[in-house]
Amino acid sequence: MSERQTENPEFAQIVLSMPAARHLGFSFGRVARGEVEIVQPYRVELTEHNGNFQGGVIGSLADFAGGSAAGTLLPAGWVNMTVDYTVKLLAPARGEKLVARGRVVKPGKAITVAAADVFGVDQGEETWCATSLVTMRNIELPLAGNPSPVSPASREGS
Repeated sequence: MSERQTENPEFAQIVLSMPAARHLGFSFGRVARGEVEIVQPYRVELTEHNGNFQGGVIGSLADFAGGSAAGTLLPAGWVNMTVDYTVKLLAPARGEKLVARGRVVKPGKAITVAAADVFGVDQGEETWCATSLVTMRNIELPLAGNPSPVSPASREGS
């Protein structure tokens, strides 16, 4: 299967510049239109007491993989944010890395639904350890010099 370009050529750099992404330290193994693969190396600070990857880390990777798959369809000037995600842990996440593969299930102008599967990789052997459904809200960024669509004053009553 040939790689198809994302709508925004700076997509991967935008995702990897997010503070949470930098904290986790993952990279993209593959980026194509509607699909991504995220690779998370093992780090002891991402594990629970028994050395397996911690469930919250697995959930974060599933969220990033699903959201990133959805983000590959967005043009420059648009971003997406998680509305909802559900993660089901299937097996202990062990190994030298995790691989999260996200794919778009249902694209839309306002809302995109994606799915992600997370695998523990131990000595080249993959174990399916989690599956996820991710719903993303697509948002057009205001142009430089234009006011935000949600002003600070309108948030005061929230």
